Amino acid sequence: MSIQLNEILSRKILTEAKGYLDVGFTHSLNPYSRCGFSCLYCYVREMPIQKFKGLPWGEWVDIKTNAAENYRNEIKKLRKKNKPVNIFMSSATDPYQPIERKANITRGLLEEMIENPPDFLQIQTRGPLIGRDIELIVKLKEKCKVLVSMTIETDREDIKKIFAPYAPGIKLRLKVLKDVHDAGIPTQASISPVLPFTPGFPKTLDGIVDHIWIDTLHIGDGSMGKRSNRLGMPKLFEEHGLSEWFQQDLHVKVEKYFKKYFPGEMVRVSKQEAFLE
Repeated sequence: MSIQLNEILSRKILTEAKGYLDVGFTHSLNPYSRCGFSCLYCYVREMPIQKFKGLPWGEWVDIKTNAAENYRNEIKKLRKKNKPVNIFMSSATDPYQPIERKANITRGLLEEMIENPPDFLQIQTRGPLIGRDIELIVKLKEKCKVLVSMTIETDREDIKKIFAPYAPGIKLRLKVLKDVHDAGIPTQASISPVLPFTPGFPKTLDGIVDHIWIDTLHIGDGSMGKRSNRLGMPKLFEEHGLSEWFQQDLHVKVEKYFKKYFPGEMVRVSKQEAFLE
C-alpha cells in the first residue's frame, strides 16, 4: 500500500480530552495525523480529518515535525497554572505506526517528557516498535506514572487479517507486551474493539498485563455504533459468518468472561474510569 507522507508544523500537540477520554484524562496527544495500519473498523475514517482530506483512507500520513517543541511549550504553560496533565497517546493515530521507525516523532516526545513529565501518560498502540523505546519509558516511569496499553482485539490471526490486514500480527504484539511488562512497566491489553476470539484468549494475557480494557464497535466509536454501521461493519461480520459477535451488549458478555480468569479490579469496560495508576 502506497502512503503519501507530509511533514507539517502543527499549531498545538495537546488537545483537551473530551468524549470517551473523559474518564480521567486531561489531554490527548497525536504525533501523527492518520495511521498507516489502516484498520477497516477505525472510527477515525468517519471523522472530518479524513472526510475532507480528498485522499482515500490509508493513503496519507501527516508527520508533526514540531511535536516535541510544542509539547515542551504547552506543558510549561499548564504547569504555571498548576493544572494536572494526564495524557492519552494516541486517540486518532498510532504513535508506533511504521513511519515512526524513521520519523522518531514519538521517541522525541518521550525524550521531552523525561525533561518535562506529565502526571500520567498512557501509550495506546498496536505497534511492536514500542519495544525500541523501553529504556526511555523506564526512565519516564521514574518521573511520572506510565501505562503501556497494547491493542489486542483478538487472539486469532485469521480474524485480524479480515478486519486489520495491515496491522502487526497478534503474536508479535503479545511478545513485545511481555517485554514491556518484564521491564517493570505497567501494561494493559486493550481489547478494542472486541473481535471474535477463542476460549483460550484470557490465558494468552496471563502474566503479561496488569489491566484489561474492553471496548466494542458500539460503545467505542464515539457515536453509539453509528460510525461502525456507516463503515459497513455489520455487513463485514455477516459476510464471514460472525454476526453473533456484532451485538450491542457484547461488552457485558466479554467482561463477564474475562472476570472468570482475572480479578474484577483488573477488568474494565469503555465508559468506566480509566486505569490512571
